[in-house]
Amino acid sequence: MLVKCSINSIEIENISHSVTLVPRLKYSINILNDVIDVLNDKQIQIKKANQGLIHDFDESDKLHTVALKLEHLVTFSLEILLSVQKNMGRISNISSIPEILPSTIPMIRIVSAQLFELIPNCSQKLSEISVHLGSIVIDSAALTTARFDFSQSNYESSSKLNEVKLMVDSKLSKQYPNLDFLKLCNT
Repeated sequence: MLVKCSINSIEIENISHSVTLVPRLKYSINILNDVIDVLNDKQIQIKKANQGLIHDFDESDKLHTVALKLEHLVTFSLEILLSVQKNMGRISNISSIPEILPSTIPMIRIVSAQLFELIPNCSQKLSEISVHLGSIVIDSAALTTARFDFSQSNYESSSKLNEVKLMVDSKLSKQYPNLDFLKLCNT
């Protein structure tokens, strides 16, 4: 029995392009998970090293100040990347990519820049992820004819960064109740 099918070449092209998005997205998620694991380990190490600062913090000792700022940076970076990971987990189909990913790319780039001197390998991996996600967003938008409002994406990422910063400031203020953590990190 013969079945007549008319397949539009544009539909075939869209299907093949959408299929190539999945491995690229999975690859990016795997790299992100690796970076999160490294930061998680680093955070544990820093917390252990800073335990003595809870009671014996000397504001005039530059090493104490640097140690707390380092803990803040690693905690902030980790929380941002966990938020990105959560957002990427919300992707359910090709049309959700242009809605979810554009605001995550600036957050990844900011964390990458902050980690450049501290953990260069993680910074490099995050830069790679941002490039991958950028190409995935563009390809998915081309396939779904989505339009972007970059100012909205920048606003969303900026809002999320501020929200996470406040959460981290609060968390570390509770961990170190005897010092003005906000003043320390903003100097």
